[in-house]
Amino acid sequence: MNSIKFDVDADGIATLTIDVPDQSMNVIGPDFLADLDAAVTRIASEEAIKGAVIASGKDSAFMAGMDLKFFGSMLASESGRRPALAEIFDKVFVLNQLFRRIETCGKPVACAIEGTCVGGGFELALACHRRVVGDSPKTQLGLPEILIGLFPGGGGSQRLPRIMGVQAALMYMLQGKLFRPAEAAMLKVVDEVVPQGTAVAKAKEWVKANPSAFVQPWDVKGFKFPGGAGGFNPAFVQTMAGALPMTLKQAQQNMNAPIALLSAVYEGTSLPFDRAIRVESKYFAKVAADPQAANMIRSLFVNKQAAERGARRPKGQPKAPTRKLAMLGAGMMGAGIATVAAQAGMEVVLFDRDQAYADKGKAHVEEQLKKRIGRGMTPEKVAEVLARVTPTTDYGALAGADFVIEAVFEDVGIKAEVTKKVEEVLGADVIFGSNTSTLPITKLAGAWSRPDNFIGIHFFSPVEKMPLVEIILGKQTGPAAIAKAIDFVSQIRKTPIVVNDSRGFYTSRCFSTYVQEGIEMVAEGVNPALIENAGRQLGMPVGPLAVGDEVSIELGYKILVAARKELGDAYVAQASDAVIERMVELGRLGRKNGKGWYDYPEGGKKHLWPGLQEMFPHAAVQPDVEAVKERLLYRQLVECARCFEEGVLETPEDGDIGAIFGWGFAPWTGGPFSHMDTVGIGHVVAVLERLAERHGDRFAPTVQLQDMAASGATFYHPASSRAAA
Repeated sequence: MNSIKFDVDADGIATLTIDVPDQSMNVIGPDFLADLDAAVTRIASEEAIKGAVIASGKDSAFMAGMDLKFFGSMLASESGRRPALAEIFDKVFVLNQLFRRIETCGKPVACAIEGTCVGGGFELALACHRRVVGDSPKTQLGLPEILIGLFPGGGGSQRLPRIMGVQAALMYMLQGKLFRPAEAAMLKVVDEVVPQGTAVAKAKEWVKANPSAFVQPWDVKGFKFPGGAGGFNPAFVQTMAGALPMTLKQAQQNMNAPIALLSAVYEGTSLPFDRAIRVESKYFAKVAADPQAANMIRSLFVNKQAAERGARRPKGQPKAPTRKLAMLGAGMMGAGIATVAAQAGMEVVLFDRDQAYADKGKAHVEEQLKKRIGRGMTPEKVAEVLARVTPTTDYGALAGADFVIEAVFEDVGIKAEVTKKVEEVLGADVIFGSNTSTLPITKLAGAWSRPDNFIGIHFFSPVEKMPLVEIILGKQTGPAAIAKAIDFVSQIRKTPIVVNDSRGFYTSRCFSTYVQEGIEMVAEGVNPALIENAGRQLGMPVGPLAVGDEVSIELGYKILVAARKELGDAYVAQASDAVIERMVELGRLGRKNGKGWYDYPEGGKKHLWPGLQEMFPHAAVQPDVEAVKERLLYRQLVECARCFEEGVLETPEDGDIGAIFGWGFAPWTGGPFSHMDTVGIGHVVAVLERLAERHGDRFAPTVQLQDMAASGATFYHPASSRAAA
């Protein structure tokens, strides 16, 4: 066996130690399945074996889910064609069959969990007769498959409801929510929580003491679901009746996996277990066969992990961790960056022009840390992290910093002044990062003597919660600066993308089109409620007007004024310009002053401003919701394509990750580039041409898109090289 070490002790207890070679974490692949199959056969057939314990040989964790390369191979056939659904079912049902063999092998099998156990690894644990977990604050257990476009397909959708009840199981599976050991024990998902490092010994003790405990509760005649199940059980009916509309609302009917999960649970609860797992595999095969799952897995898991591991980091550059950060600007953004940096173990000098502002920034750090007490943070830890943050107005205090991040007012002159003063203290050999969402990095780099050591590092608000950091390269940014920025992002455990310099870079530029198109429709007389609902139905977190309020209408106005000034006669006016100007004239600046597209009554719920209809009268004929969704979607798609054609983006991977994690682009698509590939570039071009004819050149397809449509190229295909532009 390559992936499982099989030992039998003097008491006849077999220990299966999983250690998948060449993997930092145990995952399910063909070798593991073959080895586990052979191990289960030995346990069942050898009389000398009285029971078994399954454990991990890796310090990192117990086990994750399926090796995604292996999963991808399951969706292909030898002929290269897309396999039939029945063929996919046969492949995915193998895992269910194997886990079923474990629980029906006629011997007690315990699972000794040390470290994180999720996905297929947790489904393996659920198939065991006892689950013993080492108590560690880092250990997490659960079934998070829904977050990458799948649902539990190794019996998890059937075992978890039988263990903890349908309602609770659905809540965890539909949210991809994970358990900590104590919580899992309280919910009876695990049987015993023991001191870290003792799980194997405790599991062996149980197997030795319980030689006849080899029948699962659901295999005992008369088994009843905790809380009840079945069409005649009022609680179950109420749960399912509520779960469906809530899930449809949350997924906006865009996501396949949540509905398939509900179907599998609903049908499986009324069937014998062996039939129930076949139903689960039927629905899992349907979800797996749809391109949606492959797109989501690629962007939300594979490419995200690759980015975090340094896919865009220049080769040959030595590791460059930040030890002392000079954080310039103690506003919300600067204080947020200081918070995550200090949590990562860095010393942070939090600089501002006024000591009161600097102190307020440190107070923000303290407030954020205290919110996490009880969630991995203790009062002692808060004090330790807070001691790393030094608020100051003294440039001299920056001495010794090995990385600078500037987050001062968005003005080229102010930024240049601060940049030069910092260089006087630190010298130009230190890497300088500017946190800006719009100002050109190449221009800002002119204030630093070594522009090769100057880079853009764009955070999203609130920094503590937002997972993405956009790294922007000026024309002269060098590899050492790129490596330093990526290493910093890795230290604070966020996801980096790397883009080239342009107005608005990638995320701000493309995100703004979603808001702008919503305002264009307001100018045309489209009902704002229709616009907002269409945005949510598209799969965006909120409608374009609501998000416009969050970032502030005033900011949009300032960007508009700056663009007019910089572009001069080249600036192309839009109908939305006059709408934005009118809102600013009315003092409706967004959420920050309590009135924008929405009203924000104190102590009440926000609602669309009633005066919108009077200010911008509704047209007599309203478009249908699909037409509005199409405009909101394709306006973003074409801008993303322009960024790719212009070289702002160098890879579709960065484009998809940046869109989903930067501005909440509909996750069900896998990102704009995955979506364009899936629906077909020819289809994208045809829709854009139709929209451009009706609504203007902002929808005009790029030359590269037209060339790709003609040649059959795709963004994720080698043929879609930059040469296609």
